[in-house]
Amino acid sequence: MKRFAALLLAVVMLMGMVSVASAEEMKVAMITDYGDITDQSFNQTTWEAVVKFGTENNVEYKYFKPATNDTAGRVAQVEVAIDEGYNVIVMPGYAFGGTIAEISGEFPEVKFIALDVAKGDLLEGGVALKGEAYDYNPDNWNLTDYVYMDNVYCAIYQEELCGYMAGYAAVKLGYTKLGFLGGMAVPAVIRYGYGFVQGCDAAAKEMNITVDVKYVYGNQFFGDADITAYMDNWYQNGTEVVFACGGGIYTSAVDAAKKVEGAKVIGVDVDQAAVINLYAAGEGASEEEIAKWKDLTVTSAMKGLEPATIDALTDVVINGKWADYAGQIVTLGLVSAEDPSLNYVQIAGSTQFEDGKFTAEDYTAMVKAMFEGTIVVSNDITAEPTVTNTTVEYQGNIK
Repeated sequence: MKRFAALLLAVVMLMGMVSVASAEEMKVAMITDYGDITDQSFNQTTWEAVVKFGTENNVEYKYFKPATNDTAGRVAQVEVAIDEGYNVIVMPGYAFGGTIAEISGEFPEVKFIALDVAKGDLLEGGVALKGEAYDYNPDNWNLTDYVYMDNVYCAIYQEELCGYMAGYAAVKLGYTKLGFLGGMAVPAVIRYGYGFVQGCDAAAKEMNITVDVKYVYGNQFFGDADITAYMDNWYQNGTEVVFACGGGIYTSAVDAAKKVEGAKVIGVDVDQAAVINLYAAGEGASEEEIAKWKDLTVTSAMKGLEPATIDALTDVVINGKWADYAGQIVTLGLVSAEDPSLNYVQIAGSTQFEDGKFTAEDYTAMVKAMFEGTIVVSNDITAEPTVTNTTVEYQGNIK
């Protein structure tokens, strides 16, 4: 009888363990932001990271695309994902601030991983949902008064650093008439732009030259005829290279650059060189035609979207370290002085390095100086950067 009771107890305990294991099984969903998983930028890179993680670790994954480009549409898709049993939700883009503020408290058992969502994005969404009037000064607000954060992890990036790298590289490579075409004037894009201006100015100062930078926002994250016409005016009046900083807005810079001999572009978020080559050549172009545009992209200012996604999912899903992430807003930047490719912000391996101007070794030395604090890049987006050897023409919004 005692043996039977012991056996029964063991069976009950085993069933309990199985139940707990099932309850803790995690499935990963990604909700797309403004673009989709073929946008060749933020969403696609994040999704590819989710696919890689899920495939390598035998974890179920799926993406969901909102029907409308607003908080209501994003919230609806999060709810659909949760209804389907997905309990780790990856959200790329600042626009998810309102989504998190609205939904995190309703699903405390779900883990939310948000990339590029800062305190201000969360607070703006939370305050707006409460319907309270406020002065937009998030540094003075207690985040948890407005947003349930126990099940939220946010990662933001030091875009000013890779923006600086791109600007510095472009001037060192010989370009003195540059342009910055931002998407929308949101904090991440502004950090890119102001870092770019600082990098241009630092290189110009070292070379004892002056450079000109035109600076504008398209007020959207895609190109169109109006923005292309604006870029036509820039390129045809002497601008040599434009940093197209806003997802698919590069299409307008490329369309304009193609009309001017020697005109160049700089990509953003991921290494966009191949994407820009394909776009410039046109749909269905031959390999020979694509190759004609191989020099169109000077460099790309990149965020480590893939490692940030995979690192977080590995710790949360595989290693059970959610406690190290919950409630955190972490800024990702440099982690290596010696190997730039390990950093969460960097420029592309496809950068057009050139002996005597700017080499891969020069780039590594610059990153090392940043890492050690010899080069300091301001992340202040409340005031235009102070420059000494650069004339910046701020032109507001195109649209």
